[in-house]
Amino acid sequence: MKPLTVVIPHSPGSFFEKTLFPLTKSALVERVVIVSQEPVHLKIPRCRVLVAGSLLSHETLSLILAKIRTKYFLLLPGTQQISIEPKALERILGKAESTKAGLVYSDFYDGRQHGKALHSLNDYQPGSVRDDFDFGAMILFWAPPVRKALKKYGVIPGVKSAGLYDLRLKVSIDHSVYHLQEPLYTMIMNVGAIHELPLQEKIFAYVDPRNEAVQKEMENVFTDYLKKIGAYLPPHRFSEIEQTPKSFPVEASVVIPVRNRKETIAEAVKSALSQETDFPSNIIIVDNHSTDGTTAVLSDLARQYSCLKHIVPVRTDLGIGGCWNEALRHEVCGRYAVQLDSDDLYSSSRTLQKMVDVLRQGNYAMVIGSYSLVDSRLKEIPPGLIDHREWTDENGHNNALRINGLGAPRAFNSGLMRNIGFLNVSYGEDYAAALRICRQYRIGRIYESLYLCRRWSGNTDAALSIEEANRNNAFKDKIRTMEILARQKMLRGRDLKLGG
Repeated sequence: MKPLTVVIPHSPGSFFEKTLFPLTKSALVERVVIVSQEPVHLKIPRCRVLVAGSLLSHETLSLILAKIRTKYFLLLPGTQQISIEPKALERILGKAESTKAGLVYSDFYDGRQHGKALHSLNDYQPGSVRDDFDFGAMILFWAPPVRKALKKYGVIPGVKSAGLYDLRLKVSIDHSVYHLQEPLYTMIMNVGAIHELPLQEKIFAYVDPRNEAVQKEMENVFTDYLKKIGAYLPPHRFSEIEQTPKSFPVEASVVIPVRNRKETIAEAVKSALSQETDFPSNIIIVDNHSTDGTTAVLSDLARQYSCLKHIVPVRTDLGIGGCWNEALRHEVCGRYAVQLDSDDLYSSSRTLQKMVDVLRQGNYAMVIGSYSLVDSRLKEIPPGLIDHREWTDENGHNNALRINGLGAPRAFNSGLMRNIGFLNVSYGEDYAAALRICRQYRIGRIYESLYLCRRWSGNTDAALSIEEANRNNAFKDKIRTMEILARQKMLRGRDLKLGG
């Protein structure tokens, strides 16, 4: 028997057959299984139609596995036309044989009108657990480990959209996931292919209420995975915040790290100055050696307002996280530190009061509000309110490892954050801090919009290249890897203590 079964969802259009034809001619392919939700009649040799539901459901994946007799199956989960490079199947099968990986995926080319461009993917690591990790359009599975994983770890009943996610998580527990850093196919954009969401909406798809049922499935699958690998944190086992006897100069400080935001920084500062509170507060601006005139704007504002502390660090190697550490350790920092980015605004004069009220009342280490996405003229843009209602007190501290962020604005207990500290980077520093906090302490949530988050061409995540997006995603995966390892270690220590 030949080593490979190809599995692909049916798609109308001539490009579907263009993808299939070279696969059916390969000497390595035993059979092609075409999954269709409706009966279709295709006159393509070595192809069998399987009438079933979504390829993402457990039920369909189980039907497919029941029909596969080959050692490997190659899954093409999307509906794009792809063109296989010469000897690609030999390369991916050879790598699967030599590595004994449970899953193998490769880089590819983006097909363009005037040629093709390399599209690299990220290496898989223990923290690559987000459900939108990009494996490309072609994934090779080693069939015996797949069956063994499903038998050993069980199947969650009723999974309709997270079956493939569950499958690769379970396979990854006992077998490696290998990234072949070589383009083995070209992904060709087709007229009439499924419409891609705008980047802005794709980024926030997991907080869209329309995706609530799917996201709940993803959370259930991921929570089950954390339990299987010994990284699941039970609810309501949190440490209390130690009340420091040290006095603070003010109750709360608005912290604004800034570099080269001459056009927006004055508005941000005035938003902070407009806050109405029943406690004393100040504003700490860490000016990270701006060169565009921002420093002059801030110097002028500092002369006008005594509550504004304008800091220019001695160090010149600071990222946003490093600037936060400068603010937290400064003598004027308050009991609580509340975030405001240099190109954003508080949505009302009561934002600071509301954040601090929740911090006080709930003995939280951190409180996260909700924000509205706006353009440079403060007009709301899709998807509008980002409130992260996927968070729950029972499981938010686990599900936080699956998603890409926890929201804004953020407020911290300053004493605790001085001990924890921020990573000295300008991307993911807030996410890393939130994961570290919710490993041990409670996080409070506010679901009304407290903040206007501007999206414009100067944002750190605007118009990223593939290389930049990969670098950001790999960094957050690394953060998740370290956090998963820390939680496993903490839970093993707890078990040892319970065992005497």
